[in-house]
Amino acid sequence: MKPFLNETYESFRMAWEQIRSQRIRSFLTALGVIIGIVSITMMGTAISGIDKGFEKSLSMLGYDVVYIQKSSWTSMDDWWIYRNRPDLKTSYAETINGIVEGDGDSLIEIAVPQMSTFNASASYRDRSIEQVYAIGSTADYMRTASGDIEEGRFFMRHEELSATMVCVIGSEIAEGLFPGGGAVGKTIRLKNRNCRVIGVFRKQGKFLGLFSFDNQLLMPLDSFRRVFGSNRYVTMRIKLQEGAAIEEARDEIRGVMRRVRQLRPAEKDDFAINEQQAFKQQLDPIKNGIAVAGLFITGMSLFVGAIGIMNITFVSVKERTREIGLRKALGARRRTILMQFLIESVTICLLGGAVGLLTALGMTAAISAFLPEFPLPFSPALVVLSLGVSVLTGVISGFAPALSASRLDPADSLRYE
Repeated sequence: MKPFLNETYESFRMAWEQIRSQRIRSFLTALGVIIGIVSITMMGTAISGIDKGFEKSLSMLGYDVVYIQKSSWTSMDDWWIYRNRPDLKTSYAETINGIVEGDGDSLIEIAVPQMSTFNASASYRDRSIEQVYAIGSTADYMRTASGDIEEGRFFMRHEELSATMVCVIGSEIAEGLFPGGGAVGKTIRLKNRNCRVIGVFRKQGKFLGLFSFDNQLLMPLDSFRRVFGSNRYVTMRIKLQEGAAIEEARDEIRGVMRRVRQLRPAEKDDFAINEQQAFKQQLDPIKNGIAVAGLFITGMSLFVGAIGIMNITFVSVKERTREIGLRKALGARRRTILMQFLIESVTICLLGGAVGLLTALGMTAAISAFLPEFPLPFSPALVVLSLGVSVLTGVISGFAPALSASRLDPADSLRYE
């Protein structure tokens, strides 16, 4: 065992000396590996970042909340059909709750109505916020929401029934209208109405990097109607029982909604049941596309890098033919010569892999600094994978030249000019 360790150590030492003496050539040789490792690392980081950001966004929708709406989130091919469907009514929530109340087998916990508009504006003194996502709902809204109240409270049942002009605002609105803090208790202006702020939501971030949940404003349903009118988009938020299976719940919700809509058996559904799984199905092709493109670029880079390393290793064998012959004449075994050139090839690839990892780490840090809403987790698994790919590339590209070096005849090698 000790002789083998000594041979390995000596091979690494000689490989390092050879790389140091040919710095430029070694760097150019490893360039393909560097590009390949940067590609595979950035690809893995991007996919992990998409998964992490997507899961964070889906948590905003709620894993156990289903949304009943006129149109589907995923398929807009039948836009004209969706447009001509009868509008949903906020009263459906009360009807649904009445149907499932007392049913111990129901997978529906509660239905909550929601009216909304994306074109609201809010102002306080000389400050204003445009494109506010205003929502009107009931006091049960928080049972279906993933956000928490950071300051103040949510509106209560008596405020809902009396259409009190109160609201809970997102952190983005609070920062825009009240940069010094203290939003709770202040009165803001919504269109031509005054509305008292009674709570502020904790910061949530953007949904899929596009829509900000921190730009929303919640108020009682009838208060919303007084400000924005009744002709607004209606959604039914259905909170499922704990542990309920989505597919089974969808079947129950579909049956209940057909009963509420009074549809005959032969009539098609005139509503859509939306939940987060629809977004997951859309994400998979994007991830697969990134993976295919990344693997192609990585494969091409590593292939070019491997050819370059193999070529340079063959050149190195030719340049050191007399040295190999002398070492064999002095008793060096074929295994020792093979190991020496193989380790030299692997060392070049490992150094290229390390440089590639450092480059990728710098790129992810720069991207995260400019785009903080897009997470780029640099996982230890990617480091291990990248170094493993580097070693494998070194073994594959260096084996043939190392084998040819180990088979050289000592007498012919010593006569080589």
